Amino acid sequence: MDAQPIRHIAIIMDGNNRWARQRGVPGPSGHKAGVERIRDVMQCCQKHGVEVLTLFAFSSENWQRPPREVEALMTLFLTYLKRESKRLQKEGIRLRVIGNRARFSERIQRAIQEAEDTAAAGDRHLVIAADYGGQWDIANAARRLAEQVAAGTLQPRDIDEDTLQPHIALADLPPPDLLIRTGGELRISNFLLWQSAYTELYFSDLYWPDFDSEALDAAVRDFQRRQRRFGLSGDQIEGAVSA
Repeated sequence: MDAQPIRHIAIIMDGNNRWARQRGVPGPSGHKAGVERIRDVMQCCQKHGVEVLTLFAFSSENWQRPPREVEALMTLFLTYLKRESKRLQKEGIRLRVIGNRARFSERIQRAIQEAEDTAAAGDRHLVIAADYGGQWDIANAARRLAEQVAAGTLQPRDIDEDTLQPHIALADLPPPDLLIRTGGELRISNFLLWQSAYTELYFSDLYWPDFDSEALDAAVRDFQRRQRRFGLSGDQIEGAVSA
């Protein structure tokens, strides 16, 4: 059986705080180490021919964390945007940030826009989900359809998956083939709910700062051993391959 092609990997980068506690260092040190890990994983994705890497950096629910931790995360996010956008541009990687930007400070909103403008072209994509939630994403798309109905340009009877899809984040990119969560938790925590309808899931016990290229290689190998059916039977898939 040929190896499964893998165009889009999504990652829930979990375990930074626990990594820091394990080493007796402050929590922000774990988040900083996690940011440094991103570059290694991106290089490994390039090796595997991955076109899109989507990283869950900050969820809608993360605002509920202690104020000091939130402040440290915002500072780190700002630093990353300013530091990495030019490098991404040189490497031909397009940067996109998805999520509800309205709750960020004006300074961070400007930094997001500037970073996206700098790294605005390329064959590969780095997507950062910040103040993002899958339920928010779907509700936001539904609101846009409701506005069309109110304006008289769309009939309720015409609303289906195909009319909602273009309004979902990342609608112009392939859906995730593989969703990885580090840190040992076995849930997807409101991440890319619509986009991951047929995504393969992979859970690692490693904390995110320890999830190196070797760990990503292992996840990709596991993915390539799977049979993706998309609602079909195994016999149908085998028949299509042998035909």
